[in-house]
Amino acid sequence: MAKTMKAAIFEGDGKLSIRGIPVPTIKKGDEVLLRVEAASICGTDCHILSVPPGHPATAGAVLGHEYVAEVLETGADVQHLKAGDRVVVDPNLTCGWCAYCRIGLPNMCENMTTLGIFINGGFAEYNIAPAKALHPISPDLPADLAVFAEPLSCVLNGSRKLALQPGESVVVLGAGPIGLLFTLLLKLAGAGLVVVAETQPFRLQKAGECGADRVVNPQKENLHDVVKSLTSIGADAAVDAVGSLLSEATGVVRRGGRVLLFGMNSNARCEYRQYDVTRGEIRIIGTYIANATFTAAVQLLESRRLNTAPLITHRLKLDEIHKGIEIMRSGEGIEIIIIP
Repeated sequence: MAKTMKAAIFEGDGKLSIRGIPVPTIKKGDEVLLRVEAASICGTDCHILSVPPGHPATAGAVLGHEYVAEVLETGADVQHLKAGDRVVVDPNLTCGWCAYCRIGLPNMCENMTTLGIFINGGFAEYNIAPAKALHPISPDLPADLAVFAEPLSCVLNGSRKLALQPGESVVVLGAGPIGLLFTLLLKLAGAGLVVVAETQPFRLQKAGECGADRVVNPQKENLHDVVKSLTSIGADAAVDAVGSLLSEATGVVRRGGRVLLFGMNSNARCEYRQYDVTRGEIRIIGTYIANATFTAAVQLLESRRLNTAPLITHRLKLDEIHKGIEIMRSGEGIEIIIIP
C-alpha cells in the first residue's frame, strides 16, 4: 500500500484543497482501515464551504460523510468485520453515556462528533473509522446504491416521525437529494398525492422521474393555490427539505396537518404567524440525522425496491470535487458521486 494518499481537506473560510497526506493507520483496538469505494457530495458540504458557513466543521479535516468502503484491516478488538468485507458508514459517533444516549436519543448526543465534518471522512482514498460506525453490506450491492445509505437513514428517521398514512397527501419543498429521497420513499409507502416544489427546472424534471404526481415551480405558479386545487383543504403533510421554508410549509397544510423540518441552514430566518399554527392545530416536527434507522436503510437498498437511479447525475474523480461542489450549488446535479 502507498504511504500517501489524496484527500479533500477543509481549510476553513470556504476553502477545500486537494493534497497528499499520509495514509492513516490503526491506533486503537476498535478501529478499522477502509479503502473508500465511493463518496457523495451532500448539501451539508456546500453549507460548510459557504462564507459565512451554514454548518460548522473542523479546519484540517477530510470532508465526506456519505461513503461506502472495503475493509482492509481491523483492530484487535473488532469482532464483526474482517478484511474484504464491504461496509457503509454511519458518520455520527455518539458517546453512549450522556443523558440523551441513555434515553434512546443518540442523535441528540451531547458529545457527538462526525466523520467527514469534524474528523477525517470519505473524500480520500483511505479512512479510519470505529467499528461501531460500520454496517456490512452485500458484496452484490453496487457502490452507486450503497452510497445512499447515510442520507436514506436520515430520511427514514424523518419519515417515521411524519407517519404519513397510505392515501394521504404531502408537499415536498425542495428537489435536491433529500427531497427526492423523500419523494421516492413516500410514494413507495403509499402516499396518495405527492407535490414537489422546486425552482430549478432540472430538479423539477427529476422529481417527475421519481414519481411526483405534480411538480410546481413557485416562481411561476402559486404553490398554495395549486395545493388547494388538488386537495380542497390543503395537504395532510409537508416536508421542508431545504431548511428555510417553514412559512411555506405551514401555509400549504390543512388544519391538523403536519410539517416536518429536515433541511438545515444555521443562517436561515423566517417569519410566520404563531396564531395560524395554534388556530390550525398544525404540528411542527423537527428531525435530525438518523436514529436506529441505518439497518433499515441498508435493507431497503439491498431489496432494490427504491429506484435511486434517477438521482445519480454525476460520477467524478476526487480531483474534480470542486466541479462537483459547483454543480451541486447550481442545482444542475443531484447525487454527485466522487470516486477516490
